[in-house]
Amino acid sequence: MATEPPLLSMSGITKSFPGVRALDGVDLAVQAGEVHCLLGQNGAGKSTLIKVLAGAHQPDDGVIRWQGDPVTLRSPIAAMRLGIATIYQELDLVEHLSVAENVHLGHEPTAAGFVVRGKVARASTSALLKRLGHAEIDPARLVGELSAAQQQIVSMARALSHDVRLIVMDEPSAALDPDEVDNLFRIVGDLTADGVAVVYISHRLEEIRRIGDRVTVLKDGRAVAGGLPAKTTPTREVVALMTGRNVEYVFPERPSGDVVAATDNAGGAAGGGAGSAAGTPVLEVRGLVREGEFASLDLTVRAGEIVGLAGLVGSGRSEILETIYGARKPSTGQVLVDGTPLRPGSVRAAVRAGLGLAPEERKAQALLMLESVTRNVSVSSMSRFSRGGWIDRRAERGAARAATRELSLRPDNPSAPVRTLSGGNQQKAVLARWLLRGCRVLLLDEPTRGVDVGARAELYAVVRRLADEGLAVLLVSSEVPEVLGLADRVLVLREGRVVHTAPARELDEHRVLDLVMEGSPAS
Repeated sequence: MATEPPLLSMSGITKSFPGVRALDGVDLAVQAGEVHCLLGQNGAGKSTLIKVLAGAHQPDDGVIRWQGDPVTLRSPIAAMRLGIATIYQELDLVEHLSVAENVHLGHEPTAAGFVVRGKVARASTSALLKRLGHAEIDPARLVGELSAAQQQIVSMARALSHDVRLIVMDEPSAALDPDEVDNLFRIVGDLTADGVAVVYISHRLEEIRRIGDRVTVLKDGRAVAGGLPAKTTPTREVVALMTGRNVEYVFPERPSGDVVAATDNAGGAAGGGAGSAAGTPVLEVRGLVREGEFASLDLTVRAGEIVGLAGLVGSGRSEILETIYGARKPSTGQVLVDGTPLRPGSVRAAVRAGLGLAPEERKAQALLMLESVTRNVSVSSMSRFSRGGWIDRRAERGAARAATRELSLRPDNPSAPVRTLSGGNQQKAVLARWLLRGCRVLLLDEPTRGVDVGARAELYAVVRRLADEGLAVLLVSSEVPEVLGLADRVLVLREGRVVHTAPARELDEHRVLDLVMEGSPAS
C-alpha cells in the first residue's frame, strides 16, 4: 500500500549570509493535519528556516517538495498561493488601517473584476473572527487601537483568509494570557482536524507537550533531531539537544541568610533576599493608584531582594511597573527611592533616583535597533561622556564594553548593531545600560520573552547576581514558574488588586493560578 508523501518536505536546506552559515543541510518533514514543533535556541536557524519556507529567503542549496512535488518559493506571494501562511512573532500589521483592511491586504474581495471594500470585507472579516472565537473585535476598528493579543488574532484571521494548507506560528502565545492560549489551542485543534498542518515555534516546553505531535530540534543551523514525539520525549533530552549540554538547574539557588520580614498588600510575611545584604528598603510604593488599571498598591523592595508580580494579562502588572518608572502618571499615591519621594509621572526623576526599566517589548520600547551595542548601553549615561558638546567616543566604548563583559554579552563586539544579537543578548544590552547607569532598582517586565532555554538560565543567573550585589529587583512575568523560581517574594494580582503575598518558596504554580483565576484570599 502506497504511503502518502508529507505535505511539506525540506531536504538539505542551506543558507549563508556574509560571515555566517545560518542553515547547514536542514531536513524537515510535515504531515497534513499535524502540529510539528520547531525548537532551538536563538541563533539556531529557526527564523531563517521559516523565512525560506515563507518565500522571504531563497536557499543556497536543497530541495523543497509540496505533496511530493519539487517547488520553488520565489516570494511570499508564491508561498501563499501554494497554501503556506506565516504568522511572525513581530506582527507585520499596518496600524493605521482597519482590521478588515489588514485581513484582506493584498487580496481584497472582488466582484465582476472590481475590488469590493467596506461592507463585504467587514462581513468576511467578522466571519473569520467568529471562527477564531473573537467576534467582539470590530472589523472597522484601527489595528493600532487593539491590544497585542487582539492583534495576534487579526494576524491569524489574515492567514485564514487565504486557502491555507500549512500555517507557521512563530511564538504565537507570547502576548497571550492563559485563557487566550486555551483559545489558540482550540483554533489549532480545529485547523488540524480539517487537515491543515501547523508548524509551531515556542520556547515554552510545556506548550509543546500540550499541543505538539512531533518535534524537530535545530542547533547551530543543523537539525540535530527530527520527528521526536512531542508528548513523551523527556524535557532533559530536548534541552540537551538544544543546548549541547544538560541543564540541571534553570534557576540559580537562592542565597541563604537572615530572613527579613515584610508585609505588603493582602498581608503575608515575606522573606528577604540575600541574607544580611537584604533589609534596607530601597523602593517603597505607598497607596499607588491608577484609575481603571490597578487599585491601591503598597509594596517594598529591599536591597538584595527580588520581588515578583504574578497575574494574568490585564491584571495591571505592566501598568504598575510603568507607573513606578514614571511612564504613566498615577491617580494618587507615592513612589519613594531610598526614602525620597519621586515626582509622579516623570521618567527623568525616576532615572535620576536610580530606577531602570527593561520593558516588555524591548525592541520597540528599549532598544535603538539600528544603533550599535555601545550606543544602546550608553544612551542613558551620555552626560558622563559629553564635554562641551563633544562625545568622548573612546570613553563611551570602554565603559559600554566593561558593562557588557560583566554580563557576558556575546559576541564581545560593542560596535555590532544591536539588531544582530539574539533575544537573550539584546536583553543583556538593556541590563548593561542600567548597570552602567548605576541604578538602585531594576524593573523587569517579561525579561525572557522570546529567549531560549539556555539563554534564560544565563539571564536568571545575571539577575540573581545583581540582586546579591545589593540591587533591588521588581519582576513581572506571564510565566508563573519563572516568578516562583527567580523571586524571593511574590505578590499575586487579580484585576488590579493584590490578593496574596508570600515568600516564593511557600507557593506553587497551582496555588498561584487558583489565586489569579479566583482571587480567593489566603487561608
